[in-house]
Amino acid sequence: MSFGRVLVAAILLLLGRRRRREPPPEEADPRERTLPATRRSELVVAALLLLAGASGLAFAVVYLIGVAGSTQWLGLAVGLSLAFLAAALIVAGKALVPQEVTVEQRAELVREPEEREVARLVAEGGEGVTRRRLLTGAAGLAGAGLTAALIAPAASLGPNVAQRIDASPWRRGRRVVDERGVPILADDVPEETFVTGFPEGASRRELASPIVLVRLAPSTLHLPHGRDPAQWAPEGILAYSKICTHAACAIALYRKPTFPPTQPRPALVCPCHYSTFDPARGAAVIFGPAGRPLPQLPLAIDPATRELRANGGYSGSVGPAWLEVNRGGS
Repeated sequence: MSFGRVLVAAILLLLGRRRRREPPPEEADPRERTLPATRRSELVVAALLLLAGASGLAFAVVYLIGVAGSTQWLGLAVGLSLAFLAAALIVAGKALVPQEVTVEQRAELVREPEEREVARLVAEGGEGVTRRRLLTGAAGLAGAGLTAALIAPAASLGPNVAQRIDASPWRRGRRVVDERGVPILADDVPEETFVTGFPEGASRRELASPIVLVRLAPSTLHLPHGRDPAQWAPEGILAYSKICTHAACAIALYRKPTFPPTQPRPALVCPCHYSTFDPARGAAVIFGPAGRPLPQLPLAIDPATRELRANGGYSGSVGPAWLEVNRGGS
């Protein structure tokens, strides 16, 4: 026998021994292969549930604080919440729920070795869910987030929304500016027309922000009791909310000049449903479906610059009359 054949035979003999020493794949402990993967899957499911809950809570926060461009953010938040929840359920179904189907052959209905084996398998199955509290807490947070996302829009239902409308950006001393942010002077408000104003430094999108400014002869004013013309209508300049008290449309017409036989005095008019308000009498309703006068804003004129400033807050709540129902207002 040549030396080469002897060398080959020796190598094959060593390889054969090594292979016999290694346990066959089926003899390896299945727990060593499945438990690490199960733990990783549990962490993934918990993380997805936490993200689902956080996204749901983000929906509620964005809705309640009114972020600019909130429609897109609201859609993104609730979409991500549902997507994370779906992903968590998919991963749990694929990785945590047992997928194996086996048929156990039994010679007898009850045997002690099988009972011990079943007890061992049950114990091992319990070890597989090592983060049950984490998963339960994450699922609870996901449910709380989605519940908050579903409940948050209820803040816009019914008369209770009036509580939010009472929050006005107008404060004593705040300047009145136009749509470009330029301060409005007393001389910028002529007779026979109206000027739209906004609170300086505040959002113009707030319901209580826009006002209409009109100038009338001081001798024609008959404001409600307690409204001193010097504080509510300096030099005959009056300010009222631009939001109609019927259906929250915008006051966009000023009836001046007038047609004396049918229109004896100037008036602010909502073109949507023709509610008409008398600015000389505290914006009292003289025609149309509006249920109450327009809220009036007291004014002051800066003696140095002639700039118009708010002299306080509105005389009442801004918006449709039905918002006052739950509080008994008028």
